[in-house]
Amino acid sequence: MSGVARKIRFQDARVEMAHGAGGKASRRLIDGLFAPILFGPSWEPLGDAARVDVGGARLALTTDSFVVHPLRFPGGSIGELAVNGTVNDLAVSGARAVAMVAGYVLEAGLPTEILEAEIRAMAGAAARAGVTIAGGDTKVVEHGKADGMYITTSAVGRVIPDLEISPARVRVGDQVILSGPIGDHGITILLARGELDFEAELRSDTRSVLPLVEALARAAGGAVHWMRDPTRGGVATALNELSLDCGLAIAAEEERIPVRDAVRGACELLGLDPLHIANEGQLIAVVARDSAEAAVAALRETPGGEYASIFGEVIAHPAGAVVVKSAYGGSRIVDMLVGDPLPRIC
Repeated sequence: MSGVARKIRFQDARVEMAHGAGGKASRRLIDGLFAPILFGPSWEPLGDAARVDVGGARLALTTDSFVVHPLRFPGGSIGELAVNGTVNDLAVSGARAVAMVAGYVLEAGLPTEILEAEIRAMAGAAARAGVTIAGGDTKVVEHGKADGMYITTSAVGRVIPDLEISPARVRVGDQVILSGPIGDHGITILLARGELDFEAELRSDTRSVLPLVEALARAAGGAVHWMRDPTRGGVATALNELSLDCGLAIAAEEERIPVRDAVRGACELLGLDPLHIANEGQLIAVVARDSAEAAVAALRETPGGEYASIFGEVIAHPAGAVVVKSAYGGSRIVDMLVGDPLPRIC
């Protein structure tokens, strides 16, 4: 491959936990090491899925690994996450998942009843998402080496007609839409570990976002320019990646971003920003101004999208930045997630 000659820019001496958190360190690892070696000198900005043409058919491919701890939590489990997360990566790339394969790394000593529960959880999530689990692989490692189990899923999907998702299509004036409340998943996982003296009625938002994407496609079609499910690194990281990839800026209004009181309270207690907390059942969409209201109306009529809102706009400057305006009139630059405040969340 001729691309291996491209200069490697990754200078970190070793891999740290932060490299898997979805923030700045993750981007540095991917852009500085993986992409120049694997994809060559002319690789495009990377999304949640790759599009390929096979015999005249437009397909999308994606893969993901899940290392959540604990394995089960209010609202879901690792098995559901493994299906929903992969289906969602295809959905926000403008494709419907068709078939999936799964790889399991199991820890010796894992109770069979836990394994069976997660297999059943995957089967149920796949049925709800309309995707077939077509095959898989299993490996077992020594006790204490895998947090019980890790799951890797890969899937192929059919591209939805009229949806062309790319940072290159984003324009000044486009509206930025969020499908619902943020931070539910990340804070739920944190509380489920039992490490904090803090109680809240929270559940993970893990679910397929395909119905939301299909609602957007019907209401706005080609006016939908970009989408992302803000998982690791949260909304702030997803928007920063977009601003860097399209060379523009995002201006967001904090008071228009839906956040549950329990999530906001937990973040204030822990010194976290809800914009950096992971989600597993929400999406961000960038839509042409003339179609934005219709897009929001369609989302609100779809289960899971009842609190959809326009919370930002694409602007020209400062290029590559995300600017958030507070309810009090001030504004701040919000960067990608730095470090690893919430490990083992997805």
